[in-house]
Amino acid sequence: MAVAANKSAVGRAPTAKAPARATARSSARRTDGTAAVVEFTRDQELEAYRRMLEIRRFEEKAGQLYGMGLIGGFCHLYIGQEAVVVGMQAALKEGDQVITGYRDHGHMLACGMDPKGVMAELTGRRGGYSKGKGGSMHMFSIEKGFFGGHGIVGAQVSLGTGLAFANHYRDNGNVTLAYFGDGAANQGQVYESFNMAELWKLPVVYIIENNKYAMGTAVNRASAQTDFSKRGSSFNIPGEQVDGMDVRAVQAAGERAVEFARSGKGPYILEMLTYRYRGHSMSDPAKYRSKEEVQKMRTEHDPIEQVRNRLLEKKWATEEELKAIDAELRDQMNAAADFASTDPEPDPSELYTDILR
Repeated sequence: MAVAANKSAVGRAPTAKAPARATARSSARRTDGTAAVVEFTRDQELEAYRRMLEIRRFEEKAGQLYGMGLIGGFCHLYIGQEAVVVGMQAALKEGDQVITGYRDHGHMLACGMDPKGVMAELTGRRGGYSKGKGGSMHMFSIEKGFFGGHGIVGAQVSLGTGLAFANHYRDNGNVTLAYFGDGAANQGQVYESFNMAELWKLPVVYIIENNKYAMGTAVNRASAQTDFSKRGSSFNIPGEQVDGMDVRAVQAAGERAVEFARSGKGPYILEMLTYRYRGHSMSDPAKYRSKEEVQKMRTEHDPIEQVRNRLLEKKWATEEELKAIDAELRDQMNAAADFASTDPEPDPSELYTDILR
């Protein structure tokens, strides 16, 4: 994985400089006395800002390429939910695993995958992570501990439980993060996975990214129990709701949950209360919610702006320094887009590789 064993970094490639882990006391406490929010150091705030902004600039560029016709099929953007993967990645160590659904670009980047390889896969080029054959929903990197990207709703929960079983069987001390959304939380295979994971005390953290609308239906219209942290109650799986728009709260919850699973106590559920600014996919105009609702979330709860404001208020960074980071990332995404637009398409012979017979 991208994060060293001491969990010091905020999810990135091993070459990235890892900021020191927060040691200051939290200003907020949960009912059990543990920290609800980890107070970040200056380096951690800057690292979180960079990693979340990297995801957002990538997704914005992907949206542009989709509009230009360079990306075909489905394209599900992660804009607004960046704090979830960046915060959770900080809780992992080398060897841990991540698996998710089709809204997966942010997870790939948080794991340390190269933006050029991710973008090239979106455009179907040979330099993509699946050699141009998988597209948005089918990318993998065993090296980075990323096991997909899965287009079948809820399928990654079963597969992630299987990864956790392998870790349990090998007794290697690794933990699996299985991400899924509020819509997938109603799938039957999710509860079969919960049951097995608790029976065998598997080292897995189930992360429900509740962005309020699934494909386009509000949670209160589709789910009888809208507190998804309680979905494991009948299996004796503990869970908690987390402010998924605050990277500090995500990291604090992630560290608790990962330590619980890694120590042999079994699965844990984290419901991340988050929000996507764009539609379900690029073809969704999102008319099921008002523009005012989206703007309110952007203005009052944006995960990146929260970090930016703290950096400025504490005088840990200047406007010019933050603009320089943004400019650097925009250049990086422009380079990724150029590569994804000019890299050759796969040779027809590639159709016959990586196929089980």
